[in-house]
Amino acid sequence: MEIRVYGPGCARCSTLEQRVFNALASLDVAADVRKISSLEEITDAGVMATPGLVINGKLYSQGRLPSEDEIKTWLRSELGE
Repeated sequence: MEIRVYGPGCARCSTLEQRVFNALASLDVAADVRKISSLEEITDAGVMATPGLVINGKLYSQGRLPSEDEIKTWLRSELGE
């Protein structure tokens, strides 16, 4: 699984990254998680408001801070559960 957290480095972006790690640990799922802070890469990914969350190339969230439960739901969806 490939997960990208997009944001310039603000506190909300860091919180989103931590929630992703917590959700992965809770589900016992391994993933390649990367934090992207380059404005060019953020816009290239189609993220118009940060923080942004992309899982397996699909934009799930932007401009808000999703809950850990929401992230778990999205992860399960990507796992086919």
